[in-house]
Amino acid sequence: MRFTLVILHLVLKNSTHGNTYMQTTTFESFGLHPEILKAVVEAGFTEPSPVQAEAIPLVLAGNDIVAQAQTGTGKTAAFGLSTMSMIDPNHHSVQILVITPTRELATQVSDELYSLGRFRGVKTVTIYGGSSYSRQIGLIEKGASVVVATPGRMLDLLKNDKLHGFAPKIVVLDEADEMLDMGFLEDIEEIFTYLPKERQTLLFSATMPDPIKRLASKILNDPKFVSVTPKDHTTNEDIEQLYYVINEYERDDAMVRLLDALEPEKSIVFCRTKKEVDRLSTQLMAVGYAAKGLHGDMEQNQRESVIKAFRSSQIELLVATDVAARGLNVADISHVFNYHMPFDPESYVHRIGRTGRAGKKGTAITLVTPIEFHSMQRIGKKVGSKIEHRIVPSLRDVKENKLVKIADDIKNAELNENASKLLAILEEEMDMSQIALKLLSNLLKENTPVGPDKIGLDKKTLENVVKNIEERDASRGGRGGGYRGNSGGRSSGGYRGNSGAPREGGGYRGNASGGSRDGVPREGGGYKGNRDSAGGSRDARDSRPPRAPSSDRGESRNPFAKEGSSPRSESRAPRAPRSDAPRAPRSDAPRAPRTEGSTSRAPKAAPRNAYKKD
Repeated sequence: MRFTLVILHLVLKNSTHGNTYMQTTTFESFGLHPEILKAVVEAGFTEPSPVQAEAIPLVLAGNDIVAQAQTGTGKTAAFGLSTMSMIDPNHHSVQILVITPTRELATQVSDELYSLGRFRGVKTVTIYGGSSYSRQIGLIEKGASVVVATPGRMLDLLKNDKLHGFAPKIVVLDEADEMLDMGFLEDIEEIFTYLPKERQTLLFSATMPDPIKRLASKILNDPKFVSVTPKDHTTNEDIEQLYYVINEYERDDAMVRLLDALEPEKSIVFCRTKKEVDRLSTQLMAVGYAAKGLHGDMEQNQRESVIKAFRSSQIELLVATDVAARGLNVADISHVFNYHMPFDPESYVHRIGRTGRAGKKGTAITLVTPIEFHSMQRIGKKVGSKIEHRIVPSLRDVKENKLVKIADDIKNAELNENASKLLAILEEEMDMSQIALKLLSNLLKENTPVGPDKIGLDKKTLENVVKNIEERDASRGGRGGGYRGNSGGRSSGGYRGNSGAPREGGGYRGNASGGSRDGVPREGGGYKGNRDSAGGSRDARDSRPPRAPSSDRGESRNPFAKEGSSPRSESRAPRAPRSDAPRAPRSDAPRAPRTEGSTSRAPKAAPRNAYKKD
């Protein structure tokens, strides 16, 4: 509670507080150590970023801080420059501990801190699982000043008493919200029980969910709050933002079609699950794209190999989960694809921020189903940017554009020294027109897009579908649940339930769209095991109208009754009484054989008890 009040108080003062630091426009005026300023010049930094301008003076003054800042805002240098200035290189023990969610980010942060502190003789060690305990402990004992670690390995070393005299003066939590999402929150709290109470703690996070606020209130002492995230989560103006409305079952076809049409140089494709990452990366490789997957279940050497190949452009498509891509620093990404829509505006901003860096233009593309259309619009309003609706190009259009591009490539191609020799050989057997046609045919064979001609919804169809969804929801008294507790609701079911407006049928827990898995919209979601029903509970009682008495119901209760047959009624004629006359004796004569072309016997009548098993 006290932490929340402090945040509110500081947010109200933020404009004045922020302007004070923004007046400081040079690194020299912060009072950084001269050797650190030398590293700043060598790194090519010209002026502080907003988070650096606010955070560095606070850290140098010895304050605990909570900084809300996205990846790519310069936050590593914000705590790196200040802590490297405060370090005592003559004190041969760990003075700074940085905890990060992933091995990749730990390695990246360690490299950057070493670069910033190398003129002061700062030694950094990276600690993560999958590597030798003894080697890591040995490096620390040799006089490392900075340890950058993942939570699991750090806790293992502390619990097993492997780090004697481990008492860092400054502790940094980097990407705290990602550590929460990965389930490290309890580990973090336990790690702090082994650390000195007299310490300076710096917490950096892209978002501020309630569990992170509660953690901060436990481990920080009278923190100063820094935020460089605008209220509307404004995105980079250098990023062109587009979305395409498709049916659920068209995701793969739409992904390939857009890659064929746009021909991106280097791209990240975001999926929600590790399973989808594996499946989609395999699918893209099967159609000829240099793609690889990246997620947390991969071995460390596999992940390092994939990232290295992506940085060096050996692969052009990186298919990844949000967690695996967090902290990935690649400057020349031309496109970001949201194969699945992100859950919230912050995740959207974080994803698309991978492109449009260092003054370069970028493109962010999101695939949206009709049921997700309103969620996409809400994200657009939150980020304060125009996200344009586009139609997926037809196969015909893509083929025509390919022909034009191939023609341009041929016109602009440089002649190979062996081309004349090859032409002379071919002219002995064919004339020039035949040679040209065969060469072009061979070229087109390798560059011909495939797939259905039309993918997705055009503008008119989309308007009709959205209108139908809105009318259906209005007739039910509300759109239903919203993602992650959004009381505003959304169309047809909700993600993870919701305490807001009532909804008809609820939603499958893991299916944010509330629709069936094959992309066909259904009425209101449905219980996990009840894919075809319109209801939300196991037997759909909550979404069915009350049943009329049997005498008032017009429909047949017999599920085997044929369409058009008369319904069962209480007013039907009584059955004729059974005759007491004896039955005729059964004949022992052989049954006549069925002749070719004769019809089969008449079907049996439906049983009176339709639910009785045979």
